[in-house]
Amino acid sequence: MAKKIYFTPGPSDIYFTVEEHLKNALKEQIPAISHRSKRFQEIYAEAESNLRSLFGLPNDFHLAFTASATEVWERLIQNCVEKESFHFVNGSFSQRFYEIAGELGRTAKMAKADYGSYTPIGEVTIPASAELISVTQNETSTGVAFPQNEIEQLKDTYPNALIAVDFVSSAPVSNIDFSKIDTAYLSVQKCFGLPAGLGVWFYNDRCLERAKALQAKGQVIGSYHSLLKLHEAGLKQQTPETPNVLYMYLLGKVAGDMLSKGLERIRIEAEYKATVLYTYFENHSTFSPFVKNANARSKTVVVAETGQHTAPLIDFLKSKGMVVGSGYGPFKDSHIRIANFPTHSKESIELLVDSIDTFNL
Repeated sequence: MAKKIYFTPGPSDIYFTVEEHLKNALKEQIPAISHRSKRFQEIYAEAESNLRSLFGLPNDFHLAFTASATEVWERLIQNCVEKESFHFVNGSFSQRFYEIAGELGRTAKMAKADYGSYTPIGEVTIPASAELISVTQNETSTGVAFPQNEIEQLKDTYPNALIAVDFVSSAPVSNIDFSKIDTAYLSVQKCFGLPAGLGVWFYNDRCLERAKALQAKGQVIGSYHSLLKLHEAGLKQQTPETPNVLYMYLLGKVAGDMLSKGLERIRIEAEYKATVLYTYFENHSTFSPFVKNANARSKTVVVAETGQHTAPLIDFLKSKGMVVGSGYGPFKDSHIRIANFPTHSKESIELLVDSIDTFNL
């Protein structure tokens, strides 16, 4: 059977170097090693070093490995919020983080945008009582990208709050200034092109101090995956429990490959491919981009309104060896979502556009 190209927004197509790295990992018996061994510490150190370089992390930032980015929602609330958080909601995933804060007993407040848009930061007055302000930089469900320059205004305007950024489906294509935020998180099944099952949590010293202060007050901040436990283990290039060693190995290798290719080149390619997709849908007689504000369109998850043609179009493309995502939630039957991740070549995006153009409406 011919190999398909997966344009689904996570899991998606595997990064093109993963197959070779996986073969080497099996030769080295990486899945069998102890997470308390020297070899594991080397794997951890390589992944940490490459990720720090790739993202340009400041010295006061650290990273921890979790089961997923979704796990970080709970850990952030448990470790960094005593009473109240504030959330910019522009889709289903940012909405879910807001809900989790409430489920964990905190007062959660939000600025909720209409589907396909975002709420400009200048139009919102965030209560001084908010201990954490959450922004989803790239909303996978709707294809809305919160402008990075607006996110970076938050720290100056609300210096007492921790600024948290979800860039699950845009990192490292997005270019967040870490000096302007306090914490961010991602999952590896998006732009890093790995199977799902590993999250990366970036956090600074302010987050650590908040966790220590809440623990001192008697607040439950978690058990084996409290921020303090994760940080303590990370200082030794270890994890509190047996982690997914194979994925950590692969992530370190892929991050190294991206460094070799050059982040600027990856971002330029993403811009070109996104332009190809959006220009096509803007000029289509029936289909159109869901996000109307060009400044708020994701470069990595392109969402198009395809209406009643959605299911037939998805089936048609699948018959051509290309798998795109359906819409999310209420838009399942009226949208398609197209991943534009680093592993998707310019040629594959152009092939996808050409194939859509042959679809009979």
